[in-house]
Amino acid sequence: MHLPPPALSTTSPTAASHPANCSAPPLFGSRPWTRATNPLSRQRLLARTAADALATEDRSLPAARLRGLVMSHPAWIETSRLRGRLRVRWQALFRDIDLLLCPPMPTVAFPHDHSPWTSRTLAIDGKTVPYENQIAWSAPATLCGLPATVAPIARSGDGLPIGVQIVGGYLQDLTTIAFAGLLEQAFGGLGAPPNLG
Repeated sequence: MHLPPPALSTTSPTAASHPANCSAPPLFGSRPWTRATNPLSRQRLLARTAADALATEDRSLPAARLRGLVMSHPAWIETSRLRGRLRVRWQALFRDIDLLLCPPMPTVAFPHDHSPWTSRTLAIDGKTVPYENQIAWSAPATLCGLPATVAPIARSGDGLPIGVQIVGGYLQDLTTIAFAGLLEQAFGGLGAPPNLG
């Protein structure tokens, strides 16, 4: 993927003689910089190299995230069109139902982990998975701009909350929030876990 260089400075002799150079934006100080010295370009190059090395059959969340970071603009446009088609299907569903209830995460609540984000893991169905895979259940709503509210409905054996994700139709935020209020009345809401209270 090729990105055009930033706008050239007409006041810099270096920029005029070397098209790859340009005047530095304020974020990078006052020195001239090039794509090679731009830290964002280096990160992008590393991401592109890693994405190109992925196996074609790798459909994991980290692989999808990496491919998304470096997709071309035409690929992004096609992906956006797909999102539009998905949104139409969701709108059709919400003509027949008011709300969709689903898990908010692949696991119940777990103790806080303050280790670096990329090294965190969780056990799901006896398998160790990356912590960042927790976003899987939030994607259907956020992908199509649907409102989603999470409410507690029970506690695990350890006393940690188990929640439900309440997804509503486009712009129906107040519906999901109102339903969460009804769940609070029915299930008692959320209090501090026993070992923290």
